[in-house]
Order: sequence, then structure tokens, then C-alpha cells
Amino acid sequence: MRLRFSKMEGAGNDFVVLDATGGKSKQKRLRLKQKQLRKLADRHYGVGCDQVLVVERATRPGVDFGYRIFNADGSEVEQCGNGARCFVKFVHARGLTRKRQIRVETLGGVIVPRLEDDGEVSVDMGPPAVESPLVQEIAVNGEVVELTLVSMGNPHAVQIVPDLDRAPVTTQGPAIERHPRFPKRINAGYLQVRDRHRIALRVWERGAGETLACGTGACAAAVAGILRGLLDSPVTVESRGGTLTVSWAGGDNAVWMKGPARTVFEGEIEI
Repeated sequence: MRLRFSKMEGAGNDFVVLDATGGKSKQKRLRLKQKQLRKLADRHYGVGCDQVLVVERATRPGVDFGYRIFNADGSEVEQCGNGARCFVKFVHARGLTRKRQIRVETLGGVIVPRLEDDGEVSVDMGPPAVESPLVQEIAVNGEVVELTLVSMGNPHAVQIVPDLDRAPVTTQGPAIERHPRFPKRINAGYLQVRDRHRIALRVWERGAGETLACGTGACAAAVAGILRGLLDSPVTVESRGGTLTVSWAGGDNAVWMKGPARTVFEGEIEI
């Protein structure tokens, strides 16, 4: 099978984007096996990415597109915020829509990405779901860690750390991801507060490992910090791949995320 793709990135979080709308690419009803998805994501034998994004036709009224997300290990996940910013730029570049704001259906619910005049993209990520109690303790690798559990359509376990450079992201992160407390696995976020409007963040993503940025992780971290009385909206989130801005008015209000997205290159691959 030969696939036409776009390689895109948002704050260093990188994606292989596929058009399965039945447009110019003729890739309607695209169904890839886990082995094929892993090959696409492989940085040595494929294109290389954190996630594979599939653009599909809408399946119900009130929605412009469907959006499926697959991690580098081939597992399908509910949501991807950095991918959503790339998504709206992709459908515009391909001539699939002229709307600057679109409604996109994911496994985690409907999100609303919007092209801004400055070239960046804002995304209405919907309201967060926060598990009670706000701070929970679990045992990981022989120590007790305090986590705030926030879902942005996909689950995140956020912890506050004093020094992000020394945080055990690559050792503790995998253990949190696969902890028995989280049977469907979870993303592990490590948040350092810089000031009341600025944080530094690293995220171990389930099925992908540590990524240069994580959009839903940035949203979850900002929500956790605001609820724990450490932050005020808006929050600048500094990751190793770039900077995002997250705004949340609290309660049932939607979380808004704003940041960059761009195409790196386009090509075809046989898988």
C-alpha cells in the first residue's frame, strides 16, 4: 500500500497526517493495522512521529471532520491537542474546508480548533474532568507520589516537582503509565511552577514515551495548578519543544489552548 502523508509538528510534538476523506488522496475508509502504524511512526524504518493522525469525513450533523489518533506503538487514543492544531492547518492546506474554525469529532469528544490571524491555532478543548480527591497518593517504584488526575478527553496524572531537569520522567513515567491503578494506562506529567502565570512541563505519553510537547498534557497541568492554588489563568506552558498558552476560567468552562503548528514536509511511503 502506498500512502501520501504530511509530516507536521506542533511545538516539537510531531505527526504523520493522513487524508482518509476520499478527496484527492483517494484514501477513503483507510484502515491500517498496528504493524503498519508502527512502521509509519518508526524513526529509522518509516517516516517517524509521536502520533499518526487520520483525517476522516464527519459521521453526524454539526461536525466538520472525524479525527483518529494512533500512538507510535499503534494503539488508538482519545485525544491529542497539538495534533488538533496541525489538523486544522492540514485540512486548509488540502482544500478540504475554507472555515477558519471547525468542529472535529474524536474518541474523547468534539473539539474546536481555530486559525488565528497571527498564524497560530487556538483550540477549544472542552471542560476538564478532575477526579476527586484533588491530590491522590500512589506508590511507584518504592515511593509515594502525589498526583492530580485530570482528563482532557484522555487521562493525565500530574505531579508538582521542584526541579524539572531532575524529574524522573523516563524512569518513573513508564511505571505510572502502566500502574495497576490505571488499567487503560495514563499520561504522566511533571510540572514545575516558575511563577503564577508560567510553568515548565515534561510529559511521558502512554504509547509514545517522552515527547517534546503534549497539548492535552499542557491543559491538564494548567488545570491542576490552578485548582491547587498555584497558578492563575492564562498560563504559559514551556516544554522542550516550544511554548503553549492555556486559559481556563474554572468550573465547567472550556479549556483553551493556543500555539504553533506547521508542515515539515510531504511525501509517499509504501507500507
